[in-house]
Amino acid sequence: MDATRATRPQAATKPIRWAADAVATMREGAGLRLDYSAQSLWRVDRLIEEIRREGAPYAAVETVLRCFGAYGGEVVARCTGAEWWVTGGDHWIRTPDGRLWDPIDEARRCYAGDGSLRLLCREATR
Repeated sequence: MDATRATRPQAATKPIRWAADAVATMREGAGLRLDYSAQSLWRVDRLIEEIRREGAPYAAVETVLRCFGAYGGEVVARCTGAEWWVTGGDHWIRTPDGRLWDPIDEARRCYAGDGSLRLLCREATR
């Protein structure tokens, strides 16, 4: 990864916007308040699980999952001082200890029944 190209704020521009979209959509569409706290990721995990149980095809929810993943990544960034990194079009979170996290993929994994943004955040803040 090229550290000179992948720094905040440039790398953070898109995921911050996607996270804000998730916050606005949940507030306006579902009446849920997402406040960028680690506790709010419980709600996001449950929402993704509900979408999965409804049987929505992946193509129909891909953008929503990206927004939820970006929201989860922004929660980690705010809790840990992590930075968004971008490489090959993928957005990652790099925590101050140098570990890399892929919250957008974690949201996809959650939709597949094998992931959790809440647990990713918990692990990243250790």
